[in-house]
Amino acid sequence: MSKSLKLNASNPKVWLLIGIGLAGAVVLVETRRRRRRKLPNEDFGAFVERFELLPIPQPDQTQTLSSLSFAIKDIFDVKGYVTGFGNPHWKRTHSEAGKTAIVITALLSNGATCLGKTVMDEFSFGISGENKFYGTPINPYLTSSIPGGSSSGSAVAVAARLVDFAIGTDTTGCVRIPAAFCGILGFRPSHGVVSTIGVLPNAQSLDTVGWFARDASVLRHVGLVLLPTNLVEVKRTRRIIFADDLFQLSKVPSQKTVYVIDKAIEKLSGYQSPQHMNICQYIASNVPSLKGFHDKLTHQQNGVSILKDLTLVMFSLQGYEFKTNHEEWFKSVKPRLGRAVSERVIAAMNSTHDHVKTLYKVRNEMRVAFQRLLKDDGILVIPTVPDDPLKRNTEKGFSSEFHDRAFALSSIASISGCCQVAIPLGCHKDCCASVSFISAHGADKFLLNTVLDMYTTIQEQVSVAYALPLPDTNGGIETSELLKEKGNAAFKGRLWNKAVDYYSEAINLNGENATYFSNRAAAYLELGCFQEAEEDCNKAILHDKKNVKAYLRRGTAREQLLRYKEALKDFQHALVLEPQNKTASLAEKRLRKSWS
Repeated sequence: MSKSLKLNASNPKVWLLIGIGLAGAVVLVETRRRRRRKLPNEDFGAFVERFELLPIPQPDQTQTLSSLSFAIKDIFDVKGYVTGFGNPHWKRTHSEAGKTAIVITALLSNGATCLGKTVMDEFSFGISGENKFYGTPINPYLTSSIPGGSSSGSAVAVAARLVDFAIGTDTTGCVRIPAAFCGILGFRPSHGVVSTIGVLPNAQSLDTVGWFARDASVLRHVGLVLLPTNLVEVKRTRRIIFADDLFQLSKVPSQKTVYVIDKAIEKLSGYQSPQHMNICQYIASNVPSLKGFHDKLTHQQNGVSILKDLTLVMFSLQGYEFKTNHEEWFKSVKPRLGRAVSERVIAAMNSTHDHVKTLYKVRNEMRVAFQRLLKDDGILVIPTVPDDPLKRNTEKGFSSEFHDRAFALSSIASISGCCQVAIPLGCHKDCCASVSFISAHGADKFLLNTVLDMYTTIQEQVSVAYALPLPDTNGGIETSELLKEKGNAAFKGRLWNKAVDYYSEAINLNGENATYFSNRAAAYLELGCFQEAEEDCNKAILHDKKNVKAYLRRGTAREQLLRYKEALKDFQHALVLEPQNKTASLAEKRLRKSWS
């Protein structure tokens, strides 16, 4: 088009009605204004190519995304444009797309306007957001840090308010990680529920089409357009589960995150009291094929390192499928690549058929295990990323430790196929804090509705949480203290069994705290479990020989078990530690009378 023309939906010359052979659908393909230009600095380096695709008129349909703008990762086909895949050699050796990707047509048909294609890591490998050929987009949230990848430009375009939402792809964390780095919402849908027709594949068993937004309502509206209509959201109580062990991978104190979510739940209806669990133990127990893979390749111990095994499965599966998809092109073109990407591509090209059946078996077992855990009402809470992103303009690259922790966290949804949303929690010590909610495969609308329900309240609680003088130590210890407080509250409410459960979870996280054992003993006493109470007091005294309450409670347990002589010694010991203790004094007098 030689001259600039402001397109208008009422202009009959703008739209051409053509048929495309996808499920017998007929869509309107837009005439575009192609104005390629050098991008100004205020674009934050987010775009690799700017153009405008105006909404497709739908006379008989309400356009739910009307007036919203969006950008797309340079991995989606747009009719008349070459899909670049983040690499100029790929772009040079491929022709213009003949059709527009299904998801892009759906967004245009619902009233949104596309403003161009965004920078990405080459071939959708990597988590840094850096690109040797097109540059690194500027992270608007932390300008000194990288934006994260591989959907870096899409995340930056949203964070910089250049568009209302943006589309990316997520294979091994490519939407979730940049969302966390840039302080915005990022959604990875359940694997296979959003069409990938017209999207260049990285690894089909892991690839999903995801999206970014600053606003939870926009995030949900995009989901309602892209998700299948048969994914009906049924109103149900929500069950929150904290993966306590995974918060040890994050620098952001888990106690603050737990506080934020707990307080949000308190102010909302339809939520059960949060549960706490060790997700690595659950995976180790419910994904038996992972053990076979781990025995052959890693020789790691159980614990969080089980996720390192899961990460290896993810990378092995990705490498095998990427090689199957693109080996011929790489052999014929021999393109130049960025350093980090080169290592990943070489590894993929050198991948073999070894363990392939086991890889797919692990994936299937993970799907089953998480469907069983989350069902239709569960929401697993984990950190999105381990800590703050790498600084810009450094040759150091990611440390292996950061790499392992970041992909360990992202591997759960990637392998299980679950849907996951990254939720910003503000800034903590110059770090973008982000927490993720994971729901079962197919529960996408349930998860999006949950985010919409909780988002405002969560943001209100963030400033409160970060102002609290909470201890900033290991995640397990912080969480155990919260569990102790929950146990105390349940005890005061005469919910003895629930108190035992909370104290038990605290002990699982920190088994050297005398107070936890002593408090559980008190709950056991109320339940009439005197032997259990005595055992807990033994452990409490082992860790703290001056724990007066443990002596009192052990004495009470022994008295109920008719072992008066031992009980008397416990109360006398308590009096030595606290001579004015009335409970010990009365018990001693009572037992002396009984003993005599």
